[in-house]
Amino acid sequence: MPMAYMLITTEEFDRQLLKVLRKIKGVEEAYPIYGVYDIIVKTRADTMDELKKTHDSIRKLEKN
Repeated sequence: MPMAYMLITTEEFDRQLLKVLRKIKGVEEAYPIYGVYDIIVKTRADTMDELKKTHDSIRKLEKN
């Protein structure tokens, strides 16, 4: 079962973004962190293709 972490930088930290991230299929955990990055997201899926789809969904959020 593939698993990965994503580190996200945002212009302005928003708790609403955490709520949205946690509802995406494949996201197991999402937490605010301090430092260069603002959020860490743990993802897991049955296949690498599904994991890629989860990450693509998250990247689309980042562009909005």
